Amino acid sequence: MKAVLATCNLNQWSLDFEGNTARIIESIEIAKARGARYRLGPELEISGYSCEDHFLELDTLQHSWESLACILKGGHTDGILCDIGMPVMHKNIRYNCRVFVFDGEILLIRPKMVLASDGNYREHRWFTAWTHGWTTEPYTLPREIRELTGKHKVPIGIAGIATADTLLAAETCEELFVPMSPHIQFGNAGVEIIGNGSGSHHELRKLDTRIALIRNASAKNGGVYLYANQQGCDGGRLYFDGCALIAQNGDILAQGSQFSLKDVEVVTATVDLHAVRSYRGAKASRAVQASQTERLPEIEVDFGFDTTPWAPAPPASRKIEPHTHIPEEEIAYGPACWLWDYLRRSGAAGYFIPLSGGADSGAVATLVGSMCQLVAKAIRAKDASVTRDVSRWLADNETPDVFSDPCVLANRLLYTCYIGTENSSRETRKRAKQLAEQIGSDHLDINMDGLVNALQSLFTRITHRKPKFKVEGGSYQENQALQNIQARLRMVLSYLFAQMMPWVRNREGTLLVLGTGNVDEALRGYLTKYDCSSGDINPIGGISKLDLRRFLKWAEHHLGYAALGEIVEAPPTAELEPITETYTQTDEDDMGMTYAELSRFGQLRKMEQCGPVRMFERLVQEWEHIPPREVAEKVKHFFRCYAINRHKMTTLTPSYHAESYSPDDNRFDLRQFLYNTRWTWQFRDIDARVKKLEEVQQ
Repeated sequence: MKAVLATCNLNQWSLDFEGNTARIIESIEIAKARGARYRLGPELEISGYSCEDHFLELDTLQHSWESLACILKGGHTDGILCDIGMPVMHKNIRYNCRVFVFDGEILLIRPKMVLASDGNYREHRWFTAWTHGWTTEPYTLPREIRELTGKHKVPIGIAGIATADTLLAAETCEELFVPMSPHIQFGNAGVEIIGNGSGSHHELRKLDTRIALIRNASAKNGGVYLYANQQGCDGGRLYFDGCALIAQNGDILAQGSQFSLKDVEVVTATVDLHAVRSYRGAKASRAVQASQTERLPEIEVDFGFDTTPWAPAPPASRKIEPHTHIPEEEIAYGPACWLWDYLRRSGAAGYFIPLSGGADSGAVATLVGSMCQLVAKAIRAKDASVTRDVSRWLADNETPDVFSDPCVLANRLLYTCYIGTENSSRETRKRAKQLAEQIGSDHLDINMDGLVNALQSLFTRITHRKPKFKVEGGSYQENQALQNIQARLRMVLSYLFAQMMPWVRNREGTLLVLGTGNVDEALRGYLTKYDCSSGDINPIGGISKLDLRRFLKWAEHHLGYAALGEIVEAPPTAELEPITETYTQTDEDDMGMTYAELSRFGQLRKMEQCGPVRMFERLVQEWEHIPPREVAEKVKHFFRCYAINRHKMTTLTPSYHAESYSPDDNRFDLRQFLYNTRWTWQFRDIDARVKKLEEVQQ
């Protein structure tokens, strides 16, 4: 028996109920058009996953039900079983739920049993795990849903959906990743199709693990496993990387994109349920365990996947080899898509980068260049949503086709500026200009010695003391202060030009300043607080220096920016001190450690939970090429620097999360930092309430 099933990647946005509802409906209609009888959506797709403390507001729950009502009354679920993610409150307890809907009626509300509460996740802050086991109890529907469906109560709990020809059940995201995953017992209980609606973020080298778990989930016990995911930036530091999958008996049958500018992407496959039964029936040991499994409650529905048994069955989908990107490609595409979502949704006029000619700022500019190449490719492919989004950068009498050239697009929305002093070199100035030309940015080259000298003169006039650089005989304190003057002035100038350059070009709006500090320098605190590494957002703040260098080498050839060859080979330097015949400032000398060492410190500190002692024990075995005393000094130096500079983490520019040892200080007020300023759904609700009150008062 064959069944056509659909899963999807959706680019949802926290609290954007208007847009989220439209994207859900579009995915359902695409699934129906492809003949699918079951559609799976991402986790919390109605509200958006990253609402965080907004989940504590009753408004969020109310608007989620209103959104679901729109989906139901539009007839969109007629003839198709839909598995939709949304928050639900039951007996004054909030649950992260899957809602099964068919023919405009709610069949089951399935709460999440295992919540994600480590790393980037704090689900226990907003939700409670379902701990009542395989049971259901009555849930009283909100008034608008009761009036719409004619039903007063529906079951909430853990159960399977029993169709005329198979049994289906759901997992939610984290439940796939834990040792005792529900799909094991579901399979033993006779469930043949399992859907997992997920909100899983991108992290370098993470997709391999996810695919392996999905294959294993359908291989050990047999069966069909569908995986849906959010794709895009929904208001915070995370980029959800899609890659919807359909697997059967350990084989991948269909896979969605991992990085895409599409708001809606539906993945379908035709599965063979007879193949599932044959696969399971051939495993005697599995049958013994299955025969002892607790019975799963079932919700019966008058619905079947095999709708035309008299007609020839469609061919089953053949297995494919799943596609994964190398880390260099992940860096090229993940932050680029995140930048595009942020730019189009924030309403900013573009991006501004203080381009130093070094690897970090060069990588940030390259990522914007990659973004422009992806957008240009989508325009050439006639992608309607991308074409609509770029229209605000068009001049009079221009069509979106003008942006099929990524350099033209970059010239409209990327502004770069080399901000030099007498300590800057001709080489870095040249590299910055060459890269800007190859990307296509609107590039400026300015010298700020006058500003620097003015501040120094002001200090001397007030204190009657003149600080000197180290090479001039000054102290460490003087040397640092003189460097910080330059670093912070670059930040001030960046914001001045970011605010005024669109005005200079007779355009509306302001630019977003992009930070240019990498994760290793943040961990070490090798940055000046509020210097040119500060900005509105930072696409490389979660990426290590080593990965960035590998990315730049890749981008030189695959993105076509030849200037990166010289940039990646140049020793990293801040260029904040005078260069003499006997002294040249370099980052690794300043830090007292190499970037490779720093990356390892970060991994051990965060991923291996090592304190100073345990870190030394690990490294003294790994670093056999240096004596233990030197290892000890390196470890102590790292922890001193880390402790001294930890306060800087609280003011880090919000960064794209890509590395599992990121030191980003998660804000106490856990809400996203990108909002739909129009608040279309919410403001319309307020207007309606005002109107009702006025009618009552008349």
